[in-house]
Amino acid sequence: MTSELLRPSEPSDADALTDLHLDVWEEAYGHLIDEAILRNRRADRAQRVARWREILDRSADRTHVVEAAAGGRLLGFVSAGPGRDDPEPGLPDVEVWALYVRAEVYGQGFGHALLEKAIGPAAAYLWVLDGNERAIAFYERQGFVFDGSSKVEPVGVERRMVRT
Repeated sequence: MTSELLRPSEPSDADALTDLHLDVWEEAYGHLIDEAILRNRRADRAQRVARWREILDRSADRTHVVEAAAGGRLLGFVSAGPGRDDPEPGLPDVEVWALYVRAEVYGQGFGHALLEKAIGPAAAYLWVLDGNERAIAFYERQGFVFDGSSKVEPVGVERRMVRT
């Protein structure tokens, strides 16, 4: 990262976060999931903006963004908080709900900076789409390992990774 701004999100970020989220899904998953899923996500943009507004109004402090120094365009975001799964013995209390950066800034440290801001060195878990080798390699470098749990979602099989 150079002069980009890593900051807590604000309710006024809802539109930009929606567009970022739509874009990064296409970049990260375009080769892994059915194109119709991505089209449907775009078609539901208005509902997604409303959902982001609701999330940010309620708990903006759980989402951080990286904003480009020039023009203020969002380049990535992370959301983390209490685990959404039923508590399991040994499962950390913290879940990384989402971590995405634009493909144009892959390898520039944004993902690492976002993860550090969200959870630091804490134990945590997350779900990663099977076959998303770039994300899997990133999380492995951050100390996450597969724990054998998986779930089937409309987009495909997600596998759980845990850092203790």
